[in-house]
Amino acid sequence: MKKNFIYILILVVVAVITLVPGIRNFLKDQFLPVATIENAVHISNEDYDVELQGINVPSTNLKNFKDKPLFLNFWGTWCPPCVKEWPTIQKLYDGRKDHLNFVLIAMKDDEAKVRKFLKENNYTVPVYIAKSPISEKVLPKAFPTTFLLDQNGRILLKEDAYTDWNTESIHQFIDNIIK
Repeated sequence: MKKNFIYILILVVVAVITLVPGIRNFLKDQFLPVATIENAVHISNEDYDVELQGINVPSTNLKNFKDKPLFLNFWGTWCPPCVKEWPTIQKLYDGRKDHLNFVLIAMKDDEAKVRKFLKENNYTVPVYIAKSPISEKVLPKAFPTTFLLDQNGRILLKEDAYTDWNTESIHQFIDNIIK
């Protein structure tokens, strides 16, 4: 009798998961957190309109980086996790700069401190300071925050903590984006 009850209970749970879309989608998002293109948040052309003062590169506008996928990072010299991930970003940049645009925006930071930090560490990744408002869609709530966007403005990956950007899984993810 107990055995039959357990089988019936399992059958009911499987049926509910299969037949109730809200539960099915919730469980799928919890256990299979793969960013799907269909569900990706899009950054509009207006969201890309951010004037950028170049620190180690010429000044420009963020909308000039829509020709290929974009690595968009918000950081600060005052932020220990930001500083910690810099070597991995530099390695990723060295290997992928021909296939991916890199824009690192120093937030709440002094230009002189940013220049000194880049020079002392021989970092060459393009760094900017935003001179116009940043869209709420990408404005960070924590630092560091990094987005990987495709050339259509879809956010394919968002990380809002320290990340090792020079891992095999990141390189494979980027390979799939640039195909």
